[in-house]
Amino acid sequence: MEKVFPVIETKRLILREVTLEDAGDMFKYLSDTDVVKPMGLDPFETVNDVWDEIKWYESIFEKGSGIRWGITLKDSGKVIGSCGFLNMVTKHHRAEIGYELSKDHWGKGIASEALEAVVMYGYRHFHLERIEALIEPDNHPSQKLVEKQGFRREGLLRHYEYTRGKFDDLYMYSLIKEDLNGISF
Repeated sequence: MEKVFPVIETKRLILREVTLEDAGDMFKYLSDTDVVKPMGLDPFETVNDVWDEIKWYESIFEKGSGIRWGITLKDSGKVIGSCGFLNMVTKHHRAEIGYELSKDHWGKGIASEALEAVVMYGYRHFHLERIEALIEPDNHPSQKLVEKQGFRREGLLRHYEYTRGKFDDLYMYSLIKEDLNGISF
């Protein structure tokens, strides 16, 4: 049976599967140091780099280890970021969430709207119990974003990742289903 990529609609956004045709839009923000540095990446240098990213999105969806939605504004349809799950462990009902957004759209509540929709999708459709977010200690806007959604900081993972030629400490945040009191799944 063929898997169908789900589409999520919010008040202002459509979260959908990205395609190779979206590479130009994605290159705009993935080539921006301020956007990709917190992801532990160097800025993308070519559209081919974006194609590799899109192929990675496709591979995690096919394997069932994750899903990454392109964030689009309803009025334009252009991909301005992405949000989704990776490192899904269905046996343990948990996944890590990740996101990025074009700097042109920071501070407008778009990341919050997308994150909330993806989190709710994860609880309702993937039957997750725990969603984790790993965030660099200096990334205060991202910490504020997840805390606004109810995530709790659990601790510091020292030298957790090796990216861009150095070891990075990361804060571990989590949101478990019971943290969302009163919401039915």
